[in-house]
Amino acid sequence: MALLGNLIARSLYLRKQLNLRVASPRTYQRHTLRQLLERGQYTSFGKHYGFNTILSEEVDFVAAFRKRVPVFTYNEMHREWWHRAQEGEENVAWPGKVKYFALSSGTSESASKHIPVTQDMIKSIKNVGFKQLYSMANFNVPPVAFQKGILMLGGTTSLFEKGEYYEGDMSGISAKNMPRWMANFFYKPGQKISQRPKWEDRIKLIVRNAKNWDVGMVCGVPAWVQIVFEEIIRYHKVKNIHEIWPNLSIYIHGGVSFEPYKESFKKVLAKPITYIETYMASEGSFGFQARPNVPGIKLVLNNGVFYEFVPFNTENFDEEGNPRQGSKTYLIDEVNEDTDYAVMISTCAGAWRYVIGDVVRFSDAKEGEVVIVGRTKQFLSLCGEHLSVDNMNKAIDTVTKKLCLTIREFTVAGFKYDNLFAHRWYIGCDDDGVDAAQIREILDQTLCEINDDYAVERTSALKEVFVEVLSNKSFYDYLKSKGKDGAMNKFPRVMKGQQLEEWELWLSKNVIRNLR
Repeated sequence: MALLGNLIARSLYLRKQLNLRVASPRTYQRHTLRQLLERGQYTSFGKHYGFNTILSEEVDFVAAFRKRVPVFTYNEMHREWWHRAQEGEENVAWPGKVKYFALSSGTSESASKHIPVTQDMIKSIKNVGFKQLYSMANFNVPPVAFQKGILMLGGTTSLFEKGEYYEGDMSGISAKNMPRWMANFFYKPGQKISQRPKWEDRIKLIVRNAKNWDVGMVCGVPAWVQIVFEEIIRYHKVKNIHEIWPNLSIYIHGGVSFEPYKESFKKVLAKPITYIETYMASEGSFGFQARPNVPGIKLVLNNGVFYEFVPFNTENFDEEGNPRQGSKTYLIDEVNEDTDYAVMISTCAGAWRYVIGDVVRFSDAKEGEVVIVGRTKQFLSLCGEHLSVDNMNKAIDTVTKKLCLTIREFTVAGFKYDNLFAHRWYIGCDDDGVDAAQIREILDQTLCEINDDYAVERTSALKEVFVEVLSNKSFYDYLKSKGKDGAMNKFPRVMKGQQLEEWELWLSKNVIRNLR
């Protein structure tokens, strides 16, 4: 492993010295779409929407594609096309038979989604992984880190056989299909442990075996990575994770904003490490942080994913966050840095003009770098306050800094109150002497400062803000009760409808509450 690690470190150094030529974002994306259309033209989907006719439009094939193919959400795509692939039909929306379906984490809706994962998508995910590895030459990472193990906290690689296909978390599907050299020499916890179907069993074995590994890099969702670190520290009776893994230098995270976890992460470390954000979903791997000290995620534009960006406003989306047909979309070379966009993708897994639910803002449009600011269904706007997850994260960050608190989890709900409206914040904090009234004051004040719409509504329709402080364990126990504990599962930042009713009912039965 040391020899292979040295080769990787050396290749990163050499790549840093090269000035590789690249095409323009527009060129990459036009080429990607043409490739997708050429592969997809003989599928049922491609025949239905006339991909061969679209391809005949030499100059304006992109415009023809956007005109002919409607906008799809998951429910529409699955109901009309993907269910046929699940039933074993070939050539539905992508050539061949779909072997894997990724189960989404289900943060926006209560039921898990089944997202097709083709061999071409698996190849695409591997390519993004290699590109990210190369980009680490830009970061000040000790070369020894590339000679050590990589702990990936994801779903089980023991996938569930469903007749014509296998299903599981995208992280588990990816781990099962990783290159053999990586699986044999670097991957931790290894296939034997990762095949355990139960998250709790995998965690126990990871904790017990931690001292047997020399880990230089960790990948996973922040909440669960921190829980694993704390369990390792407790079990082995050490002060911090670096007493177990002295060469730990890199943490690759994604899925949720890392800001609420950053301060509490420092408590389990003995020295600074490099944090690198990645953008991976059940639909594919889209990009990664390519430059140090720059918050944006660089989209990979030449890897089987064609992007369109839909301004996230009431003209293009209804009050439930569903896209409206006929919405104007923008390509990678047409976006600006002042607009929040919903992400729409067409991919080598048979997703076509598919709104994945993420909302991004370009931190650097020229570089194609984005920050994820929320979800189309996790914005809160009962009366025009337009509260985004990004707003919420900033408010929580302000609370933690001003009150010196550690807040890992939170969620917000809106409801009718005295013929007007109110918000209720559920805050996860295990510190002593937490004052909910202080938290409420800082949250409200911060949101008024950073969101003009919120400030206006607080003087009119948004009559009250409530704060309820819970243990962090309450959030994780609830996920467990829904069968969503561990791996890639995240607690939703906004709760609405049935999901909110289920959360409230669970709290009433399982948690002693002090409503404020």
